[in-house]
Amino acid sequence: MADTVTSTTLVDAGRSVVVQLTNESDGTGESAITKLDASALAGTPTDLVIEEIIYATQGMAVKLLWDADTDVLAWTLPTDDSGHVDFRCVGGLHNNSGAGKTGDIKLTTVGHTSGDSYNIVLKCKKR
Repeated sequence: MADTVTSTTLVDAGRSVVVQLTNESDGTGESAITKLDASALAGTPTDLVIEEIIYATQGMAVKLLWDADTDVLAWTLPTDDSGHVDFRCVGGLHNNSGAGKTGDIKLTTVGHTSGDSYNIVLKCKKR
């Protein structure tokens, strides 16, 4: 069996993309799974800037990663927490990965056990 996950694109127009990500864990977890593939978006951007994260985690933490030859941590959502992080006042959270940078955003769960979950809405700007 595997975790029950969804990735739903709410907006993919102009320079904006908004996705809703969910996971109901069976204890398997996710490891560096691509959640936003820049090349599959309208306008085929080469990079994404995270503008806002709205989230709720239960029983697990979630790491958002910039995809590259060696993935780079973008942000960590703590265990058993919920909130709204707004990076727009500083121009967004920019991809600082190096060699092999794809513009994609990946996700890894940390400390997951059966019954744990996350709900995340990512609002990004295409570049």
